[in-house]
Amino acid sequence: MSDVKWTGGVEHWTSKGDVRLFLWNKKASPDVPHAGTLFFVHGSSMASQPTFDLFVPGRPWSSAMDWFAAQGYDTWTMDNEGYGRSDKRRDINCDISNGADDLAAGTAYVLQATGAKSLLLYGISSGALKAALFAQRHPERVAKLALDAFVWTGEGSPTLEQRRKKLPEFLARNRRPIDRAFVHSIFQRDHPGTADETTVNAFADAILALDDSMPTGTYVDMCSRLPLLDPAKILAPSIILRGEHDGIAGLDDLIDFFKSLPNMNKQFSVMAGISHASFQQKNYMMVYHILHSFYTLPEPAYKAD
Repeated sequence: MSDVKWTGGVEHWTSKGDVRLFLWNKKASPDVPHAGTLFFVHGSSMASQPTFDLFVPGRPWSSAMDWFAAQGYDTWTMDNEGYGRSDKRRDINCDISNGADDLAAGTAYVLQATGAKSLLLYGISSGALKAALFAQRHPERVAKLALDAFVWTGEGSPTLEQRRKKLPEFLARNRRPIDRAFVHSIFQRDHPGTADETTVNAFADAILALDDSMPTGTYVDMCSRLPLLDPAKILAPSIILRGEHDGIAGLDDLIDFFKSLPNMNKQFSVMAGISHASFQQKNYMMVYHILHSFYTLPEPAYKAD
């Protein structure tokens, strides 16, 4: 087993009622201009640190938090309830809406701790659904929104089509077991070869160091309750990122969602050679640069009435 390292950050804790939530912060480099406060939202099958602060020997800038901190971002992430270091004691399945409630508590803490007026938000897979639902509920807190491996209605998603076959299992219990083979399956199901084995093994080590099971709620929602969002109510400048080979995100589904976003300061990016877990792919540096470009894009000087 390779080393699991989370270094150079500071842990924080906040509460959602009586639920304790873990947050992880890596400060912006003092050597470059401040670029904003960036909050990362994890997906269904892994906690925050393995996703956004992964150490892989010989892989430069494997930690997205490190790379963005070096560009001047104050970077934050949080374990949703039921994941990682956050509370897992309630007998619930931790669905998308519950995750958006977590974000309400976590972002309130970050805004108070940093003095930021609003946040740059990035969510991946079910984390994108949580981030979008949060942005719909709390538009005043979101400066810009990035949705990666996102799904709206579920139309055209082969991964969800296969996952629905297990829906009765997910409905029957609040947690599902995971193991190393499961983590590897994330990278094999769409287009094998988009991620290298060293990274996948390090990712599996980091995930399994924190969890041996995951909540079922996001799977239930994505298999049986979509759509959960109204794009007309998402007001922030937004970017939709879709991996070329991603089996979750149906292209036509995303384009329909994109068309309905009311803020014309919006982008749609198809990422070549990428399947589902963008930051663990061979082309991960491309993802960083797309996001950095979006987050630092100046506001339009002219806007039509």
